Amino acid sequence: MPGNSQRKGAVRRKGRGNTAGSGGRVKRGLEGKGPTPKAEDRPYHSAYRTKKAASQHKAGRPSTSKTGRPGSGPEWVAGRNAVLEAMEAEIPIRAAYVAEGAERDDRLRGIVKLAASRGTALLEVTRAELDRLTGGAVHQGVALQLPAFEYAHPDDLLAAALDSDHEPLIVALDSITDPRNLGAIVRSAAAFGADGVLIPERRSAGMTAAAWKTSAGAAAHIPIARATNLNRTLRAYGDAGLSLVGLDGSAETTISEVPGASGPLVLVVGSEGAGLSRLVLQACDSLAAIPISKTVESLNAGVAAGIALYEISRQRVGRLD
Repeated sequence: MPGNSQRKGAVRRKGRGNTAGSGGRVKRGLEGKGPTPKAEDRPYHSAYRTKKAASQHKAGRPSTSKTGRPGSGPEWVAGRNAVLEAMEAEIPIRAAYVAEGAERDDRLRGIVKLAASRGTALLEVTRAELDRLTGGAVHQGVALQLPAFEYAHPDDLLAAALDSDHEPLIVALDSITDPRNLGAIVRSAAAFGADGVLIPERRSAGMTAAAWKTSAGAAAHIPIARATNLNRTLRAYGDAGLSLVGLDGSAETTISEVPGASGPLVLVVGSEGAGLSRLVLQACDSLAAIPISKTVESLNAGVAAGIALYEISRQRVGRLD
């Protein structure tokens, strides 16, 4: 009957024509969800993973990235060639893992032999567990976990150099971002009697597996300090009586002509491309160049540091005893 649609409990059936609207269904579907969560609270967001990794590191658990190379915690070396080379270079190892049922070849046999000879336990885990531990890196059934490198404090490095029985010699690095260059410089510093190496915390390579390998074990015999502010630390070293000599290809003085090379010294080495930064240049007492052929634009930072350290040690009679 007309008007029955107005009675209590009546339902109006949907026809093919226009409807009156959603009846609030769309609006109700949007209600009750609250404000959008912060990026660090969304599991699919990179900020969430960063926050989780930071909390794990603070709690004393190693955190790994997708590449298996954590930024602040222990580093992973994955893959048979990489692991074998790391063990041959006697890189410090926190833990060694091998996947269950891993196919044996000459490389894995070499790894097992080295582990047995050095008393390093090879922990057998499932391949899925090794995938999880290394953050999805291509591990080929074997991986090493390295301990976090223990850097010295810049003040302790200076104090040890001043207390030594010879004139202090410290190598400071400005923006050396290639870990192989860092390892090569550490090796040269140890070979030519330097008291230690100083690197900045930012915009610099750290003592990763690649740096350890290139140093050929020298990193275990020479302190490496990290400075929060390299320029400020260099000036503090200068105030303590050390002469700051920066390597600069455009300098008029050669490394063999630097005054006071046989006295307390900080050799400052910059990157191959950009060289020394402006503030570090201003902090240096003098600049020195390594004479090279005009056909070559510049030297690799690791090579340049080695040459300069040799020349400095040559001027220091008995320095390498």
